[in-house]
This record gives sequence, structure tokens and C-alpha cells, in this order.
Amino acid sequence: MKNAILNRYTRIKLLSLILALSPLLLWGQKQTLSLDQAIETAKSHNRDLRIDSMGIRKSAQQTAVTRGLLMPNISLAGQFQHYFQKPVFFGLNGNSSTSERIDYARFGGEDLAGAQLSLVQPIYNSGARHEIQRRKLVEKQSQLIYQQKEIDVVAQVRQNYVRQLVLNERLQLQKESILRNQKALADSRYLLAQGKALRVDTLRAYTLVKNLEPDVLRLTYAVQISQQQLRNLLGDVSETAYVLSDSLELSPEEAIPTESGTYKLSVQQRPDLQILTLNKEISDKEIDLYRSARLPVVNFISQYQIQTQTNQFRFGNAAYPPVFFAGIQFAIPIFSGNQHVNRVALGKIERQQADLIYDNAQEQLKTEVKQILASLIETSERIKTQQGVSKTAELGYSITKYRYEKGVASRLELTDSELALTTAKANYLESVFDYLSAKIELDRVTGNVKTNL
Repeated sequence: MKNAILNRYTRIKLLSLILALSPLLLWGQKQTLSLDQAIETAKSHNRDLRIDSMGIRKSAQQTAVTRGLLMPNISLAGQFQHYFQKPVFFGLNGNSSTSERIDYARFGGEDLAGAQLSLVQPIYNSGARHEIQRRKLVEKQSQLIYQQKEIDVVAQVRQNYVRQLVLNERLQLQKESILRNQKALADSRYLLAQGKALRVDTLRAYTLVKNLEPDVLRLTYAVQISQQQLRNLLGDVSETAYVLSDSLELSPEEAIPTESGTYKLSVQQRPDLQILTLNKEISDKEIDLYRSARLPVVNFISQYQIQTQTNQFRFGNAAYPPVFFAGIQFAIPIFSGNQHVNRVALGKIERQQADLIYDNAQEQLKTEVKQILASLIETSERIKTQQGVSKTAELGYSITKYRYEKGVASRLELTDSELALTTAKANYLESVFDYLSAKIELDRVTGNVKTNL
């Protein structure tokens, strides 16, 4: 009896602990997320942004490596050699010039050792300077690539957030439609049982309910897929279910910018167009780099050397005479198989290609701006129209429902009115999504990073 009471007391404590920890467990599965929080999280943890940020660091490190071409190069080298036969030296015994045989002699130590401290300081190297300037441009380009990626990621997060809000509204709308049709089906079955309705009315109501159920499943899966896409954008590897805290906010009365103003703003602010401009400057620097390969390279060199020879590894009694020298070293390229000429020609072709790519991007931008602004105008007008249609559909459904309850309207009229109401609200949500998507695309085209809908 006592053990049973203790076991019961233990189960009560365990149940209390589970109830106390249940909010924490639920919090680990669901998390409230605003649009601002989503964007800030994406900026910090998005994997594509982290890769591009490493690209900035990599480019900066490569620039630092290139700067080393103009810095002194100091090296310390040493060697040890043991000769099993001493080195041979010819012509040291006074041989005459008519003799065909040249005598030789062996002398020196069996064990040789030495150390050298060398210094090479570039004095003139035009190619290194041009390469450093080119690397600085590439480093700036990597920063612009990161900015463009950030704009794209923010636009994707906003687009995903809006899509989920609209999908949730569509899902709720579809569920409400199913509830209305289920109620109509129940009424039809009740009236059919009393002999006051036709069997075809019941079959029609049943068919409508079953036709709506696959849409709920489709929208449910669409929400789950959007959640997974959002987790990928935020760099979240868990299975967190985000509960969106923001709501759809519309202001279609906002002034739509002009086409020329939008185009000029895009040219000034878009990082990808600035990248194309830098490509032309990089091509110019590469041409200068190829041309500088035909110029001389001058270095200051110096070396301090210690060497010794001995026998039987007796380095303690050996002499260590030093040798020290300093001088100027230069190299002038004379002929390299026309490589320098061909590289300069290649650089000019790449420069022309960069010009054409930039001009093509500008023309595509004009078309893109025109298309987005036209979409904004069309969707804003469509929203106004759909708002009126939705109100009319709601009023029509209310009137038809009242007439049906009074026995004046038919079941078919009520079904058609309910379908018109659901279609009008769905079209309104589609218009809202298209309008907000156009606004997000406009911000992306102009290079703006906004955090609101």
C-alpha cells in the first residue's frame, strides 16, 4: 500500500514537471517571427551571405599578398656536404698550352658547411604596382557582390514572408468556404429527409465540399514549403515552425515613381551595375599589367655568407671566413615568343567585351523598370476593383442567404453566391500579393534594402 502511494506521488510529480516544461517544449517547436526579425536573422546567418563575406576577407588577403611583391625578401639558407672523395680542381699544376692532358688535384676538406643571409629589395617593378591596383579593384568588387547578395536575400525574405501571409489568408478563406458548404450540405440532407428538397441538391452540395478539400491540402503543403524556404533563407537548420506576427499592409495610394527617375536611381545605387563598371577598370589595369611585362625589373640585392671546410667533422677547430656583398640586379625582357603582345591584345578584347556587357545591362534595366512600374500601376488598380467586387459579393451572399432562409431563393442561387464570394476574396488576395511583389521587386531593382512590406 505504501509503495502504491509512493508510485502515485511520483507520477503526480512527473506529470507536474511535464506540464511545467511544456511551454518551453512548444516554444522550441514554434516561434513568433516579425519581418524585421526575419531580415536581421537572414543578414547574420544566411549561408550565401556568409560565403560572400568570406569572399571579401579572401580578396583582402589576396591584396595583402600582392603588396608583398614590393616589400623586401629576406631569407636564411644553410647547407652541409660530406665528400667521400675530395673535390677535383683542374689546371693547377702549370700545364702548358700544347699539352693535351690537363692535370688535376684534390684538396680541401671532406666536410663543408655554410650559411647565407640574403636580402632582395625591389626598386622598380611596374608590374607589381599595377597588380596591386588591380587587386584593390577586385577587393572593392567583392564588397559590391556582398551588397548585391544582401539586397537579393532581403528581397527573397520579404517575398517569402508576403507569400506565407497570403497563403494563410487563402487557407483560412478556403476553410470558411468549406464550413459554409458543409452547412449547406447538412441542410440539404435534412430537407431531403423531410421530402422538401431534391436529391440532386444534396449531390451538388456534396460535390462542392469534396471539390474544395484538395485546395486545402494544396495550400497546406504550399505553406509548409514556404516555411522550409524561409528556414533556408534564415540559415536555420532546425524544424522551427514560424508564426508570422506581421499582417498584410496595403497603401496602393502611394505615388508610383516615374520611369526616368527610377532608372537613374537604379544606375546610381545598384551594386551589380557598379560591378560591371569596375570590370572595365579591371580590364584597363590588366592591359597596363601586360604592357609592364616588357619593362625592366630592378632589385637591390645583398648577401652575408659564412662558410667553412674541415675533416672528420672537426668544426670546432675550423675557420669561418665571412663573405659580404651588395649590388643592383636588373632584368630586361627581350623576346618571349610574342606573349606580351598577345596578352595586350587579349586585354583589349576583354575591355570591349566589358563595355558591351555594361551597355546590354543598361538596356535590360530599362525594360525591367518599365515592366515593374507597369505591374505596380496594374495591380494597384486591380486592388481597387477587387475591393469593390468583394464588398458586392459579401452583400450579395448576405441577401441570398437571407432570401434562402425565408424560402424565396433556391439552393443553387445560394451556392452560386457563395462561390462568387470565395472567388472575389481569392482574387483580392491575389491582387494584394502581386502588388506587394511588385513593390519588393522595385526595391530590389533600385538597390534599396527595406524591411517593411
